[in-house]
Amino acid sequence: MKIKLYKYLFLLLFLSTIAAKAQNKVNKEEVLEMLNRANVYWQSNNKPEVRAFWDHAAYHTGNMEAYALTKNEAYRKYSEDWAEYNKWMGAKSKDQSKWKYTYGETDDHVLFGDWQICFQTYIDLYHLKPEDYKIARAKAVMEYEMSTPNNDYWWWADGLYMVMPVMTKLYKVTGDQKYLDKLYGYFMYANSIMYDKKEKLYYRDAKYVYPEHKSANGKKDFWARGDGWVFAGLAKVLKDLPANDVHRDEYLSKYLNMAKAIVKSQQPEGYWTRSILDAQHAPGPETSGTAFFTYGLLWGINNGYLKEKTYLPAAKKAWGYLTKTALQPNGKLGYVQPIGEKAIPGQVVDANSTANFGVGAFLLAGCEMYRHLSNNN
Repeated sequence: MKIKLYKYLFLLLFLSTIAAKAQNKVNKEEVLEMLNRANVYWQSNNKPEVRAFWDHAAYHTGNMEAYALTKNEAYRKYSEDWAEYNKWMGAKSKDQSKWKYTYGETDDHVLFGDWQICFQTYIDLYHLKPEDYKIARAKAVMEYEMSTPNNDYWWWADGLYMVMPVMTKLYKVTGDQKYLDKLYGYFMYANSIMYDKKEKLYYRDAKYVYPEHKSANGKKDFWARGDGWVFAGLAKVLKDLPANDVHRDEYLSKYLNMAKAIVKSQQPEGYWTRSILDAQHAPGPETSGTAFFTYGLLWGINNGYLKEKTYLPAAKKAWGYLTKTALQPNGKLGYVQPIGEKAIPGQVVDANSTANFGVGAFLLAGCEMYRHLSNNN
């Protein structure tokens, strides 16, 4: 009697394990549905005629990736309408003597990276239908910037996502070696003021470097979205950088070391907290940093830089959080920390907290998850 009971219990446990695995299994059709659900919701509730500043532009980097995957013409048109509204420009000043690269939201801040990320999407649209006017401003601005002796253009972590891919994309269009030379110079300056050699992570900017700045519990304070920008930016650079670039190992080593550091600090539920190494500083889930990390990890797995056995469990767990907690049934993407530059104790981030850049990051992650599943079917 006991033997029969044990057999029954064993069978029950076995079947429940199989059912749980089936429930957690991700398939590409579901990924595509969720990706489209999030993007259709965003586009249905937000017009494309908005300025070309970083937050909108970061969304479009994800939207163009979604277009590349789905070939949904509505996605392409949405980005093109945005580009045309902005006259294929970032900040619009034509007086070079007034161009600035300190923080600023006016048209004089042409050299500030938050006004340059839009060029990524303009270049992507150019490749779909090459017309010189689409990238004329991008080339003019970046060529002027590279003609200056300054190398301190990227003084905050976000800037590495905003502009590094612009330079590799323009190199691919023009073949001008100066883009790669200046990319390296600017990147090394950023490393000198923001990179923590021990933790292999980036502070948001020089204000947050330990021990001058500490988290609520006296720890190093690495902002999740800030490191997400860098990690995703490095993936985009490696994607477009020539295989024989003399500095390729520098970008690759930073990317690989970040991947190791990132997976160590993931929470059991799959997300990363806003202060990566101090989960109690600002506890609870956050979507934008998590989505950029998920994108970066899956891109590395898909392109042979990261071992699937080591990194895929973390990417899947993160994707589970993004789709089961952050993504709402109607397509709204929640738990996105609002615009800012740090983890803020007590700041409310919940299911209703959404933002354009968070959706863009989710689209990037979803596209890479779809490609991973397609490659392994």
